[in-house]
Amino acid sequence: MADLVRSRARGNLARRGAPIDRGPRTEFLAFRLGDDVYAGPVALIREILKPPPLTPVPRAPFAVMGIVSVRGQLVTVIDLRRRLRLPESAPTRRARVLLVNPQGTEVLGLYVDEVLQVYRLADNEIEHAAAALGGEVAPYIAGIARPIVQGSASSSAAPTEASLVILLELRSLLAS
Repeated sequence: MADLVRSRARGNLARRGAPIDRGPRTEFLAFRLGDDVYAGPVALIREILKPPPLTPVPRAPFAVMGIVSVRGQLVTVIDLRRRLRLPESAPTRRARVLLVNPQGTEVLGLYVDEVLQVYRLADNEIEHAAAALGGEVAPYIAGIARPIVQGSASSSAAPTEASLVILLELRSLLAS
């Protein structure tokens, strides 16, 4: 009887403390654009910078904010809000520029409102719903995730689902 109680206790501990194996995971860096949370693959993001002074480029496309020099290399900075046709707002202290290299040739800067955290998502946590969204930004959306957030170590709270995270397909977003 004592062995049965011990094995049940061990089973409960394993369920509470250990994360559930959901298969291979991909890391996504979450950031805020307005009131929504977006994310892009960490593998494509090289660096996160505080926004440096921008030099405007005459006759540049609407989404291009300007260029900056990062350690001697010129980087074109693109406002993701403009690129995704989201309403614009005033810059804040939390704004950041993500340096990405999606095509392996040119480093680009993506201007975002705030960098939040990294999510490690399994394929079964991602809903590939870009076709259902429609519109001209549908090809730029890889899917939608509702990541599982673990309770803090001090609390015995069960994992809960976070709000929606829109996963961007950065290669196609920046190719056009």
